[in-house]
Amino acid sequence: MNILMLGWELPPHNSGGLGVACYHLAKALALQGTSIDFIVPYSAPHQNIDFMTVHNATKLSPLERYGLGAYDSQFLIDRIEGEDLAGLKNIRDVQRQYTRYIENHITTTNPTYDAIHAHDWLTMEAGIRAKQLTDAPLIVHVHSTEFDRSGGASGNPIAREIEYQGLIIADRIIAVSEVTKQVIITQYGIPAEKIEVMHNAIDVTSFDDGYDYDRRTYRYLESLKTEGYTIVSAVTRLTIQKGLTNLIRALAMATQKYDRIALLLAGDGEQRDELIQLASELGISDKVFFTGFVRGKQWRDAYSVSDIFVLSSVSEPFGLTALEAAHHDTALILTRQSGVAEVLNNVFKYDFWDVTRLADQMVGIATSSSLRDSLKEHVKHEYARVSWDDIASRLNVAYTKVRERALV
Repeated sequence: MNILMLGWELPPHNSGGLGVACYHLAKALALQGTSIDFIVPYSAPHQNIDFMTVHNATKLSPLERYGLGAYDSQFLIDRIEGEDLAGLKNIRDVQRQYTRYIENHITTTNPTYDAIHAHDWLTMEAGIRAKQLTDAPLIVHVHSTEFDRSGGASGNPIAREIEYQGLIIADRIIAVSEVTKQVIITQYGIPAEKIEVMHNAIDVTSFDDGYDYDRRTYRYLESLKTEGYTIVSAVTRLTIQKGLTNLIRALAMATQKYDRIALLLAGDGEQRDELIQLASELGISDKVFFTGFVRGKQWRDAYSVSDIFVLSSVSEPFGLTALEAAHHDTALILTRQSGVAEVLNNVFKYDFWDVTRLADQMVGIATSSSLRDSLKEHVKHEYARVSWDDIASRLNVAYTKVRERALV
C-alpha cells in the first residue's frame, strides 16, 4: 500500500494527542509494509522518524504554527477572497498553503497512491483536492469535531463547514470512538454505514526509554503527599471542551469532606485565567497548581506524581491521556462522554455535569488505599489489550476495500 497521509503535527513538535496518535498509527502501518508520504504544515526535523517520508508544506517553525491558533477555533476567521496571501497570517492561510503544496507535490512527482488519509478538519480541504488530482479514495480520520472542541455547541461555522464537506466527500470515515461516531451521525447527518470505529491505543514500548521519575520536578506536591495528601491531576488543554470548571468545583466540594486533596493542572489554554479566578473564588487557590504547557520529563512526572487522574471533558472523542496515566500507575476517573471510557472498565465514571458524583469519587479513592490500589492494578490489564498493530491491520483492510470500490 502507498498512502498519502495528511496531518497537522508529529512528535516532538506536537501540542496534543493528535500528533502522538498519527505517529504511532503511521509507525504500525509502516511495520506492516505500508509506504507513507506524510505532510506537515511546518518545517522541522523529525529525527526519530525513519519509517516514512515527512514533507514540510511551509517554512513556518512549529512555534509559529502553534501561534496561529489551530485548536482555538473560536478565533478562526477567513480572509476575503482575493486578499494577498503572501504572508501566513492565520490558520486559513496555512491551510491554503498546505493545499497548494500538495497540489504541487502531486503534479510534479506524479505519485501513485492507493488512498489518501486525512486527519481532522485541518487537512480535509487538502484531502479533497488530493482526491480530485489522483482519483485515489479519501479516508477521513476524525479525532475530534468542532462540536467537541466547542464543548458541545455548534462552534465556528468555518471549521464546521469544512468538516461537513470532508465527511460528505470521504469514501470512508474512521471515528476514534462510538461517541465520535454518534456525533458525526447526529451533528453532520452522515449515514452510520459510512463510519467505522477504531479506538486509539498507546505503544507501551515507547515508554521504555530509561525514564526514571524525578521527585524534584514537583517537589512541593511530593511534600504534600508526605503529609497524607492525595494528588489529583489532569494533563490537558485548558479549554471549554475539557470541563475543567466542573473539575475545580468538584474539588472544592471534595475538600469540604476530606481536606487533604490537591489538584495539578498540567497544560495551557485560553481558560487559564478563568480557572485561576474560579479557584480563588471557591477558596481553594492553595490546592490547585498550574504548570503551564509541559513535555518530556515534566509531562511524564505529572503523571507519576499523581494518585488520581481525571478526564473531565464535556465531549472527548477518545482521550489518550487516560491510557498514558494508567501506564504511570494512576487510578482513573473518566466522563461517560469520553471515547476512552468505552475501552476501560476498571475506572470510575461520571457524567461531565455531575460535580457531586465526581467529588464523591475523588473522596472515595483518596480515603481508601485498597480501592485506589485495586483501580490502578486492574486497569493495567485493560489498556494493554488495545494495540496500534491491530488498528493498522484494520486500516489496511479499509484501504484495500475503498481502493477496490474506486476501481470498479
